[in-house]
Amino acid sequence: MSSGLISVAYVVASILFILSLGGLAHQESARRGNWYGVAGIVIALAATMAGFETADLTWVVAAMVIGAAIGLPIANKVEMTQMPQLVALLHSFVGLAAVLVGFASYIDPLVIMVGAEHTIKLVEIFVGIFIGAVTFTGSLVACGKLDGRIDSKALTLPGRHWMNLAAVIVCVLLGAAFLGSDSMALSIAILALMAVIAAVLGVHLIMAIGGADMPVVVSMLNSYSGWAAAAIGFMLGNDLLIVTGALVGSSGAILSYIMCRAMNRSFISVILGGFGQTSSSSATADEDQTVQEISVEELAEELRNADSVIIVPGYGMAVAQAQNGISEITKLLRERGINVRFGIHPVAGRLPGHMNVLLAEAHVPYDIVLEMDEINDDFPKTDVVLVIGANDTVNPAAAEDPNSPIAGMPVLEVWKARQVVILKRGMATGYSGVENPLFFRENSHMLFGDAKDSVDRLLGALR
Repeated sequence: MSSGLISVAYVVASILFILSLGGLAHQESARRGNWYGVAGIVIALAATMAGFETADLTWVVAAMVIGAAIGLPIANKVEMTQMPQLVALLHSFVGLAAVLVGFASYIDPLVIMVGAEHTIKLVEIFVGIFIGAVTFTGSLVACGKLDGRIDSKALTLPGRHWMNLAAVIVCVLLGAAFLGSDSMALSIAILALMAVIAAVLGVHLIMAIGGADMPVVVSMLNSYSGWAAAAIGFMLGNDLLIVTGALVGSSGAILSYIMCRAMNRSFISVILGGFGQTSSSSATADEDQTVQEISVEELAEELRNADSVIIVPGYGMAVAQAQNGISEITKLLRERGINVRFGIHPVAGRLPGHMNVLLAEAHVPYDIVLEMDEINDDFPKTDVVLVIGANDTVNPAAAEDPNSPIAGMPVLEVWKARQVVILKRGMATGYSGVENPLFFRENSHMLFGDAKDSVDRLLGALR
């Protein structure tokens, strides 16, 4: 295939990727957005392989077959609750690819360059390996935290910010030595040392971020993987990789910023591994406070008599796989003329859009799934709010206690409704480790037990 046709194919693929991002911005168009992305990848792969006029494609095809053989079973097996850690793991692959391509580009460059172009190429290789190493190890740590294999608490070592700064300064000095080296053996040793330091930096940055910030971390690592892909594009001279990496990198950074605003967190604070964050120690509940429990039959009667109901899902609903039962309850109540809607916090779950995907999977109508800003003013006019597995995102301490670690974080103001019913296994705190005074409010009742079991029993009572 001629270079002109390959360029045209790359432009078409780029447009499809842009349309894919646009489609993923809304639930109604998300499926179409996914198909745009798939079409763009197929075109990009076909054009790239067609450009190898003299190369043996056997190894390329073999790699694709092996990758598909591994990826398809994983995609079919993984649960939605495991999707955040899978995404983090996939980000690590992009980072590792950037490191390997960086070394390969230096050892056996596709095009020999001289002068300023050669220097620029060396900078691209060095920066690409640095970003890739940070992304690789940081994503593995995030995957471990999300999967519960690594403690979600922030690792706050003494002088950790100075350690991070020292690591960056050493890498910059190594970069200067790399550019001035005339020995390939020495240059490879410098690259390897820098990669090790960057890998340790990636581990330390993510270890220093607490569990409450993990949704931001996932989108931030998505941004890192995009910039790593762009670095690969520069190293290989591939315009499509540069464009695609820039799209992913910028969109991930924007999403991280939006989520930080939704959590009243500093974007720079999260990026730097918790710099300036307040203590995440939980407040101690008053020993005299008691909770009011409610039975399934009593809750069913409250729902039958309600005119308006808002359901607030959280990660607990995802873990219990209760979304299908919730969908059936919603359908049943709406058939009886009750106004049922869903309130979704921007960081509900462990991944942006996690709750939206679960509800769409359970066939909940898109038009009754509303974002926090759209529904917060309606809680005072609501008869019953069902909180299913959510905790930090409905914590009134964020709005009422200036000394709370989550003070200022915008939350769903469920406590303003006539009655709030919280479905939880027990009285454990949320991912941030902060006690929730909502449980002790006069208008709050607890329905203890597994969310799926409780929802199924509630559905039976309503029928």
